[in-house]
Amino acid sequence: MRLRRFRPVAVLAALLLALAGALVAPASAATAGPVRNGVSQPVYSYTKAVRETVWVDTGLDGDGDGRVDRVAADIIRPSEPAAAGLKIPVIMDASPYYSCCGRGNESQLKTYDSKGHPVQFPLYYDNYFVPRGYAVVLVDLTGTNRSDGCVDVGGPSDVTSAKAVVDWLNGRAVGHSARTGGTAVTPTWANGSVGMIGKSWDGTVANGVAATGVAGLKTIVPISAISSWYDYYRSQGAPLYSGTPADLAGDVESSGATSRCRAEQSTLAAGAPYSGDWTSLWQQRDYVASVAKVKASVFVVHGMQDLNVRTVNFGQWWDALASTGVDRKIWLSQTGHVDPFDYRRSAWVDTLHSWFDHYLMGVDNGIQNGPVADVERAPDQWSQDAGWPAPGTVQSAVHLNPGTLGGTSNSGSVSFTDDPSRDENAWAADADRSTPDKTVFSSAPLAGDLRLSGSGSVTLTVTPSTASAHLSAVLVDLGPATIRNYAGSGEGIRTLTTRSCWGTSGTGDSACYLDTAADTTQVGATVFSRGWIDLGHYASLNHGVALTPGTAYTMTVDLAATDHVVPAGHRLALTVAGTDNGLIDPPASRPTLTVDLSRSALRLPLVGGAGSLHVPAKPALDGPGLTSLTARELPLGAAAFR
Repeated sequence: MRLRRFRPVAVLAALLLALAGALVAPASAATAGPVRNGVSQPVYSYTKAVRETVWVDTGLDGDGDGRVDRVAADIIRPSEPAAAGLKIPVIMDASPYYSCCGRGNESQLKTYDSKGHPVQFPLYYDNYFVPRGYAVVLVDLTGTNRSDGCVDVGGPSDVTSAKAVVDWLNGRAVGHSARTGGTAVTPTWANGSVGMIGKSWDGTVANGVAATGVAGLKTIVPISAISSWYDYYRSQGAPLYSGTPADLAGDVESSGATSRCRAEQSTLAAGAPYSGDWTSLWQQRDYVASVAKVKASVFVVHGMQDLNVRTVNFGQWWDALASTGVDRKIWLSQTGHVDPFDYRRSAWVDTLHSWFDHYLMGVDNGIQNGPVADVERAPDQWSQDAGWPAPGTVQSAVHLNPGTLGGTSNSGSVSFTDDPSRDENAWAADADRSTPDKTVFSSAPLAGDLRLSGSGSVTLTVTPSTASAHLSAVLVDLGPATIRNYAGSGEGIRTLTTRSCWGTSGTGDSACYLDTAADTTQVGATVFSRGWIDLGHYASLNHGVALTPGTAYTMTVDLAATDHVVPAGHRLALTVAGTDNGLIDPPASRPTLTVDLSRSALRLPLVGGAGSLHVPAKPALDGPGLTSLTARELPLGAAAFR
């Protein structure tokens, strides 16, 4: 296959480089990123960039055809640096979505000309960063689009196929000019520094590759990404969905992979039992377990109301990374499963630009010394912190008594009966009404603002009336607020009809994208942290057991990471119930559950510690019924996950 290369004449290249040198200073002798005012400048031609595809050997034979699987890496890079003998870094997005479902708010697909040369590179990374001296490499994961092999949904094949391209960019793997072989291709233009980015599955693969410790991967930017696939499908033994990774693989695999990958699909289905048991399949897809190998800096981005890739995924990844000593940064929005390009566009592009300049070009712009955390407090209102969880956060014991959150000790007992037709927002709306399906512990109105930052937990000692039981625990801010409408179709954003441009457009690849705005709603209660368990896994995640009715069991529910301020005058509440409709599947029976509060415990990440949970001396007043968001079930599938 002939590679399509656009090269300016030598005189023009020399003239451009001389002009760049007159205006700006290079970031380092090894890179071609000219810098002014601390940022790389768009001095290279996008329209004359080199566009090519390289097929990289993965060392795998996932489809069992007797040949090493090759993955397609579509590359766009400025032509001028190579002509001047300069090497450049790479921004890489490895994805299964480039032909099935698309990327970004406009679901962009890769496109090719009649000879198979890449034309459209989805998203703005190419339009914005190629003129600034970066190459952008978009990799089709094994079994998708133009790559060989089989999709294994976050497993060894997914991770190895992306890692192989990092290895190729560093001279450790073999690339070819054609899927069937062709000539060997060596990335003489690359300096070996790679940054991986991507939302959802793409960001998940970036986490997985970082957890291999591969040399040359300098940074990752996982957006709404998974850190352990078990926690996408299950929650402490409780099934979040009825499907398995085999369903997701079927949504994204290429037509050719469908017939040759039946064995892999069977493996994916068998290894993900609906029982919620931990298996070797989940162990293979637990990147947190290998966090000690991470060498790359990590810029985590997540929506705190993401009910697709739930926030336990960023929380446990972030906490585990602390032990590695790598540079970290985090953005937390009030959206659901949304890219920051679509809720804070200008600030996001500027921040990402500085991040890549520092970690891939070596620009001394100070981003590593700036605020670690940006947190959205209200729609389009952000605060910053020097660390996350916020400095001064203390894991604090908060006592539980019937109907009451707070006090000096735990005492008493409460009971409720599982009702799978009810959800967390119905519980919140009925916080001040006694209903048989839940129990609510609430504080009096707060005398001052109360901030929770990080992950909490609630240990419950529960006696079930049947042989199976699921439990849900949610933290609720009881009080009126304007929030992003995360349960709406845009999960907190509205797509407008106007466009703004981010970089340079070319034929078949526009740099202009539909603008967005916050989609807001008025609520009387906000659920801001959640956890779910199957009580039958009280002893071990490895194997659930039938419960003995009338016997007490103790299990700790992990409350997912969040950062939320309960304002003065509002009340903090913990709801404990059975099935959270739309977010967890019900058990086989409909148990009545009795909670022994004297043997239960709530721990919350309170900024300022337990002393910050101030309430006035007067007793709480019962309020009117509270309105809240209507829950919606997120379907399991590529369209939902992407």
